[in-house]
Amino acid sequence: MADVVEEKKSGKNSSRLNWFWPFGVAVTSLAGIALVALRGCWHRHMSWPVRMQDHSYQVCLECGVKRLFDEKRFCSYGPFRYDLNELIAWQHGKRSGATPLPHQSVSGIAASKIS
Repeated sequence: MADVVEEKKSGKNSSRLNWFWPFGVAVTSLAGIALVALRGCWHRHMSWPVRMQDHSYQVCLECGVKRLFDEKRFCSYGPFRYDLNELIAWQHGKRSGATPLPHQSVSGIAASKIS
């Protein structure tokens, strides 16, 4: 009689584990999919540096995004963009030291006109 009670107890625990394990795998999978969907490509596989229009850049082999490359320091820098012309414009803006104007609220403009 004691053996039957022990079997029922062990069967009850194993059924809980059998249900919990697939549920945990499903939740982990969904979390991984959500992370990839929100983050996108991680840009881990970059090409060798390519030189075009007097600029060097690298291309992500998975998604095709480009990033500028410094040949002297042998490292990539700057933002990731799909258009090379945007990267060149970013680099020229960085070299010239041009900074965008700070955002000013409408009430700040009105206050400065009153004073």
